[in-house]
Amino acid sequence: MGKIISGIQQMGIGVPNVHEGFAWYRKHFGVDIKILDDDGSAELMLPYTDNQPHERHAILAVSQRGGGGFEIWQYKSRTPQPADFQWQLGDKGINVTKIKSDDVAGAYAFMQSKGVKLLSEVTNNPAGGKHFFMEDPYGNVFEVVHADEFFASGPFTTAGTYGAILGSTDIEKSRKLYSDILGYDQVIYDETGTFEDLNGLPGGEGKFRRVLLAHSQPRKGAFAPMLGTSQIELIQVLDREPRNIFEGRLWGDLGLIHLCFDIQGREDLEAECKAKGFPFTVDSSQGLDTFDMGEAAGLFFYIEDPDGALIEFVETHKVPVAKKFGLYINLRKRNPEKALPTWMLKALRVMRVKD
Repeated sequence: MGKIISGIQQMGIGVPNVHEGFAWYRKHFGVDIKILDDDGSAELMLPYTDNQPHERHAILAVSQRGGGGFEIWQYKSRTPQPADFQWQLGDKGINVTKIKSDDVAGAYAFMQSKGVKLLSEVTNNPAGGKHFFMEDPYGNVFEVVHADEFFASGPFTTAGTYGAILGSTDIEKSRKLYSDILGYDQVIYDETGTFEDLNGLPGGEGKFRRVLLAHSQPRKGAFAPMLGTSQIELIQVLDREPRNIFEGRLWGDLGLIHLCFDIQGREDLEAECKAKGFPFTVDSSQGLDTFDMGEAAGLFFYIEDPDGALIEFVETHKVPVAKKFGLYINLRKRNPEKALPTWMLKALRVMRVKD
């Protein structure tokens, strides 16, 4: 079968209160379709939780307009910790979540009306695309970016996760993962210097190399039409020594904890990752045919990018489409390259949480 990468499934976000976090994200971004609500123990993440299993509560929510979702994540057996320093742009790890919008100016006005902390005006990136930066109540930075492709219409000008900005100490090395394995082989821009559109970010006045990547090949798989296209921006700071954003902390603490891709063909993906120097560091398939995540089931795996950012892969086996009607999809009985019917993906709307 070979590997199939259907798109960015979700951005993992560590918050102090999962219910408050879900409420904020659905009211501001429209990620209000609750796919998963799982309260349990993170027993398989021991390499990143100080070799101790911890209780946690996670909610996976998506937008009816498409894009990747948010996995909103809260420790329950310990107090999630903030960084003891102010991260700066180009630090190692996930710096920013990209959110796509078909009306960037409208999204800016909406966020302004809601009293959201805005870090920039609407400006242009080096490719001429409209964007702005904003911050959630927990200090996480989001970049609202213009895009043309959306799964469906909806009440918000934004959709879900469109990608990420990640700090890199060696962009060519990072591209061995993001371009060669994950398929972001198209360079939208590759610029070096100081950038006015970054000035509102912590450390954004520095000197950087910025490389924005997209994928030239359309994504395949059950959820590809809904997840849509995405972008990865690698940013290398050139005038200071970057720090690790999660230095001295655990995965799941406050911040952007992982970037997750929806995949099929895990054996081929694992072989390729291992051969290219990115072995699985967490593998839920050890002794398991599938991993029960409450309302969904599948297998998950983690690797680290060259600077330690955590990349998750999820091979989905079962997913609710309309829980109130008892409708679940068994993806193991389908052609893994074939997209689910549009009507079925749109049926996820019945799981919207409305305020």
